[in-house]
Amino acid sequence: MSAQSAMSPGSWPSARTGRGGGWPGLGAALAAVSWLTSPLSPDDFLGLLDPLWSARHPAGRVTSVRREAPGAATLAIRPGRGRRGHRAGQYLPLGVEIGGVFHWRTYSITSPGTVRPAGEVTVTVKARSDGRVSPHLVHRTPPGTVLRVGPPQGDFVLPRSLPGRLLFVTAGSGITPVMGMLRTLARHGSTAPDCLLLHSAPSPAECLFRTELAAMERWLPWLTIRLTHTRTDGRLTGDRIAALCPDWRRRDTYVCGPSGLLDATERQWEAAGVRDRLRVERFHLAPLLPPGADAVGGRVRFTRDGPWVDAAPGTPLLAVGESAGVPMPYGCRRGLCLGCLVPLVDGRVRDLRTGELRGEPGELIQTCVNGAAGPLVLGL
Repeated sequence: MSAQSAMSPGSWPSARTGRGGGWPGLGAALAAVSWLTSPLSPDDFLGLLDPLWSARHPAGRVTSVRREAPGAATLAIRPGRGRRGHRAGQYLPLGVEIGGVFHWRTYSITSPGTVRPAGEVTVTVKARSDGRVSPHLVHRTPPGTVLRVGPPQGDFVLPRSLPGRLLFVTAGSGITPVMGMLRTLARHGSTAPDCLLLHSAPSPAECLFRTELAAMERWLPWLTIRLTHTRTDGRLTGDRIAALCPDWRRRDTYVCGPSGLLDATERQWEAAGVRDRLRVERFHLAPLLPPGADAVGGRVRFTRDGPWVDAAPGTPLLAVGESAGVPMPYGCRRGLCLGCLVPLVDGRVRDLRTGELRGEPGELIQTCVNGAAGPLVLGL
């Protein structure tokens, strides 16, 4: 690991590039020769040659590890086939092999948002004292390590049309999604909105991205940063936010951090009648929606050559598979742990929490919160 160094002003607007991303024509070529390799698929052989070539189990290779603060590090990952672009503020599911078992966790993406499936993506991880995966990533994941990579997720993102003024309120590792937003806004140059970041960390030494934030404030005229430290200044409160940002009612605001901070800002913005200007990143369960008029269900194959199984509208694929006697992977059964991920071979699924339709071949599907939207083949 290497110590973080200050970035030059010209480094923010551009993301690092690398191989990966699009694989034009490869899917058609694999389909054409699949009969030669049955019962294994060409994808299985590609995965043996290089894990990054597999679409059935999308993966990425760690290219560098940079220490950000004590117990925290940024991992740069070069994804392989099936890479999708992401929006600043989203998070990335990572599958980490520990003791021969893959453990899935999600981490905020800190690299700039991109619509192009190319280049590296970075996540910044803070090791939890009671954690299993985060300490492994921070302390025992050298460059060259291959990780499983899921699709970017989350709606804590900047709007397509940027407002004139933005306020970011973060504490601890809550700054990670906002860092991706700031790096994205830096690409706008002088057209970026007026931004104020209020960030709280235990101490200066424990402040993530401290050196880069100082450099950004020096070189980006539209950005103002106010740092506080809980060990000397206390926690960020509503009164302190109002004192540091007198026009907070007139700014679109993004808040990420401990639940106490989220609760306090929600109460304050609600009382001021400006709750619609507030976005918070809160880890919560979204209830499954009742099936709508357009929820059609479908027939499902859980393996490429397995039998077809009927799936009723609004029924999670996990429940459909278990009812049919299929040995399905699972974890929390609530859409949190990512223990039920299965690659999509063909067809479309419907997110039973949001109604969103998805259908990218090779995409990892959470079977506990997705249902069939027509004929569907999974890759168990």
